[in-house]
Amino acid sequence: MAGNTDVVVIGGGYAGVMAANRLTQRDDVTVTLINPRPSFVERIRLHQLVAGNHEAVVDYREVLGERVRLVVDTVTRIDGATRSVALAGGGTVGYDYVVYAVGSGSADARVPGAAEFAFPIATLEEVQRLRPVIDAAPATAAVTVVGAGPTGIETAAELAEQGRSITLVCGAMLGPYLHPRGRRSVAKRLARLGVTVLEGAEATVTAVTRDAVQLTGGHTLSSAVTIWTAGFGVPDLATRSGLSTDATGRLLTDETLTSVDDARIVAAGDAAAPSDLPFRMSCQSATRIGAHAADTVLAWIAGEHPEPINLGFFGQCISLGRRAGIFQFADKNDTANRYYVGGRPGAKLKEFVCKHTVEHLAEEARKPGSLTWVPDDKRRELLQVTRGETLPTS
Repeated sequence: MAGNTDVVVIGGGYAGVMAANRLTQRDDVTVTLINPRPSFVERIRLHQLVAGNHEAVVDYREVLGERVRLVVDTVTRIDGATRSVALAGGGTVGYDYVVYAVGSGSADARVPGAAEFAFPIATLEEVQRLRPVIDAAPATAAVTVVGAGPTGIETAAELAEQGRSITLVCGAMLGPYLHPRGRRSVAKRLARLGVTVLEGAEATVTAVTRDAVQLTGGHTLSSAVTIWTAGFGVPDLATRSGLSTDATGRLLTDETLTSVDDARIVAAGDAAAPSDLPFRMSCQSATRIGAHAADTVLAWIAGEHPEPINLGFFGQCISLGRRAGIFQFADKNDTANRYYVGGRPGAKLKEFVCKHTVEHLAEEARKPGSLTWVPDDKRRELLQVTRGETLPTS
């Protein structure tokens, strides 16, 4: 492509910032990052903001390359015909390519009363609404955390460590990603913190009221504050823009992360569904998918065909208050194995990951193209299985 190329990155989270920084490898590429907030949110620290021991925000000047233009606004529509995005604040921004990195948030709470009386914490604004409620609640007030994933576990542990009375409602299982050995370690730590863990057939929330949570089997828990961490949802920008999505609303792409509808739109992070087989939500995957999205755009600009994404994982880390945590190791295909690091070493590893993730972004800003990652050769086999193709014999 001759002349200057304009790339608009929609979303300034882990994936969007990584993509924007990496795109500056070429001097003839102008990068505009559009984000509704003026600061970068460390989403993996939002549970700490709930407990009041971290602000969970970083100045964009610390993580964004100098050549990236930041526009604080919200994109309301992508118009592929005119190659422009419409802004909530008025006006449009033109593009040659778009990186769709809108991230994820709370799922639509369909449980009766959840939307009215429970507090989701997937975004900075949601946590900011919850903070004064937590502060105003007596230390002895019953607090219910709904959801057994990392956010639910971390929030329950953080508040319990402060002496609050916490019940964690898990649904079927505590920490479903974890290996049974790691899960037992988490359960023991939560028990030491005094967290009541409910899991199994009778631990599904059926309704939420102002001061209670109702469970399957007719059980009712008193709950002065109910925190909702269950479910997963993405913004509906792709749907509103007439683009193909999966059942959750993630943008459908091929294995290069290019939209199945428009070769000028490339997806990254939680809102991407390559081959309708999205990666697990995590900052680990978001930064690397963001980097690959940038590589895809740069390949298209250079007149080359992009490489398919090949992303290996190394595990999941969960903080269990400020003095303990767990690092659950996994095989490269993102299957948890029997190995983990718990206790205080686990807490130190989680803090290292949090700090190192921000450092990755800053390093990419200084040296675009520097991020590397471990591949996973088994994704091709998984794709063949999901597509009903015959696996090669050896």
